[in-house]
Amino acid sequence: MLVQDRTLPKSPKPQIRSLPTTTLHHHQNRFSESKSLDFSTWFSDNLYKISTIVVFIVTVAIFFFLYNSTDTASFLRFQSQSTQSLKSVTLPKINWNSIRPVADTSSPYSNFRSEKWVVVSVSGYPTDALRAMVKMRGWQVLAIGNSRTPKDWNLKGAIFLSLDMQANLGFRVLDYLPYNSYVRKAVGYLFAIQHGAKKIFDADDRGEVIDGDLGKHFDVELVGEGARQEPILQYNHENPNRTVVNPYIHFGQRSVWPRGLPLEDVGEIGHEEYYTEIFGGRQFIQQGISNGLPDVDSVFYFTRKASLEAFDIRFDEHAPKVLLPQGIMVPVNSFNTIYHSPAFWALMLPVSVSTMASDVLRGYWGQRLLWEIGGYVAVYPPTVHRYDKIEAYPFSEEKDLHVNVGRLIKFLVLWRSNKHRLFEKILELSFAMAEEGFWTEKDVKFTAAWLQDLLSVGYQQPRLMSLELDRPRANIGHGDRKEFVPRKLPSVHLAVEETGTVNYEIGNLIRWRKNFGNIVLIMFCSGPVERTALEWRLLYGRIFKTVVILSPQKNSDLYVEEGQLEQVYKHLPKIFDRYTSAEGFLFLEDDTILNYWNLLQAEKTKLWITDKVLKSWTTVSASGNSDWYSQQADMVKKVVDTMPVHFQVNYKDAIKNDQSLTLCSSEIFYVPRRLVADFVDLVNLVGNLEMHYKVAIPMFFVSMDSPQNFDSVLSTMIYKRKPPSTNSSTLYSAQAPAVHPWNVSSEQDFIKLIRRMAEGDPLLMELV
Repeated sequence: MLVQDRTLPKSPKPQIRSLPTTTLHHHQNRFSESKSLDFSTWFSDNLYKISTIVVFIVTVAIFFFLYNSTDTASFLRFQSQSTQSLKSVTLPKINWNSIRPVADTSSPYSNFRSEKWVVVSVSGYPTDALRAMVKMRGWQVLAIGNSRTPKDWNLKGAIFLSLDMQANLGFRVLDYLPYNSYVRKAVGYLFAIQHGAKKIFDADDRGEVIDGDLGKHFDVELVGEGARQEPILQYNHENPNRTVVNPYIHFGQRSVWPRGLPLEDVGEIGHEEYYTEIFGGRQFIQQGISNGLPDVDSVFYFTRKASLEAFDIRFDEHAPKVLLPQGIMVPVNSFNTIYHSPAFWALMLPVSVSTMASDVLRGYWGQRLLWEIGGYVAVYPPTVHRYDKIEAYPFSEEKDLHVNVGRLIKFLVLWRSNKHRLFEKILELSFAMAEEGFWTEKDVKFTAAWLQDLLSVGYQQPRLMSLELDRPRANIGHGDRKEFVPRKLPSVHLAVEETGTVNYEIGNLIRWRKNFGNIVLIMFCSGPVERTALEWRLLYGRIFKTVVILSPQKNSDLYVEEGQLEQVYKHLPKIFDRYTSAEGFLFLEDDTILNYWNLLQAEKTKLWITDKVLKSWTTVSASGNSDWYSQQADMVKKVVDTMPVHFQVNYKDAIKNDQSLTLCSSEIFYVPRRLVADFVDLVNLVGNLEMHYKVAIPMFFVSMDSPQNFDSVLSTMIYKRKPPSTNSSTLYSAQAPAVHPWNVSSEQDFIKLIRRMAEGDPLLMELV
């Protein structure tokens, strides 16, 4: 893919026939008889001269046309075909069973082992970012030197491999690596694997890890106790013609694009209509986003600069990570990416292309092969901050990216192999890419050396898994569609600060209103409603159909209805009757804050309750406790015995021990329209019994439906029985669906709350 000055085939020289002696005689005698001026005779006599001139002019014209053609890709393909005709690429033959182990016998670290490594190329003295990386617990920094690295380079806590030390390691790849390039990191990858690596953070020495903790941002553990087993959003694959995406849009920057994105795709700035969702665990390559100066190309860098002011672009740190399905790719770089051991083979940096293209080509090449083992690339919120040094971006080093990367992606998506081992597929793909002119035969040989070195340091190649690329794509049902609308953060567009954040937030408000606009919110206020009722309506009335407020004391002026918390469920049927067209009813106590923007994924036809929230839903023994528990348990038994069969069967399936009592704090729960009649029937079964709402509500819920059918949207809420003793504001998180406890008893408390909630709904700041 490197733009090279390749020699065009020479045009054959015309064969000049020998001239007759009479003609020679005429040329020698200047006073000989004049020739006839007849054109046909002249043309016949000078045919060889005319032919030579015409051939020369046509050859020059073709050369200049191709060289100056705007379709540079066509020129490169022409060059490639010409070169290929002169010299064909040879596929290396490897005896995979005869590769001998290579041990570290030359470095001082021969007995050192670590599972987590940071591999970085260094050309100058240690940076502040690198000094900070050395302090990351559990990670070993490995610095790889080149011909520009100072001879006295040293950093306590880091392993440094100079050129001399690298030369003694015995790796085959050393024969192909340039001396003055960061691609010498290939030696570092092999060294780390040789010394026990299971995770490798591919980094550069100018990116400061945010908060100094990679585990806070990436999924460092994919299996075992430390793994975060959670669903992950995935770009939808409904459009078979989409092969590449701009991940910066997902993280709030629509007009910024990463280095390696085809320029023809830069104009696609719309956010994803919907996502799908899969469980994580196979995101073997994890690409982080960089704040400050993200990974952008020279086209972006030169066209967005108004002056010498440094870039400081920020991305949405709260946006969820996102996976790429098979068939869709994303640019991957070499300075902010975690590789897990099943993808260590994908660390190979090609050597026959420019340095600005090497890691991008590696990323696309590796993604295609990753599909062969059922792996994924995932993109994560900001993980590092890179400071813009305001230095020239080498456009000439990126020409091979801008010319052919789009064609490369299409080629990779269509590429197929019938080989039965991963390493054979890897070598075959590298060979095919050389044949297509994306890199040269040098990288085919380099791939062969790289794969042999991997085996020699003890790496086990992963098993293949069947691909789904050629199968008909299944239709994505409405229930499988997950919505996430990215924030639109301020950016730079041709040196003009982008606005439009307000428009984006209004769009969010409309979307929330559309989702919850037919749901009635029922709030119970234990505190003085004179100070808070209007505020609660102002906050939640923007979102819900209406806000009904209950309180121990009625207040007609504020439209506050009287109700008692202990049997609050008995007040709900009359509210249900009042709003017969509502989709559902959400109950909320005033000591619990509702982050409505995190409830969009909840199913409005299911029950929501805190049955999976620790300390909210509990089971106690009815015997051996106070008389109150015994009395409540007797009332539950009495009601259950009178239940219709469908309620009673559901209850007894969920509550196996009739000697236990299930309690739920019930500060928040939701009843859909389809179960309103059942709820009212159960309230009537309780009748005049003074069953406490913390007992009645869980009894109602398990009787109406099986707990396994409850929507789990509230399972991640923040729930504490008591607020923190020092600073209660630390309890709040805009990423949780709800937060408990949170006290609001005055306008000042309400203002503090609004400022915190504005993190999820910035338009709230207009209220204070």
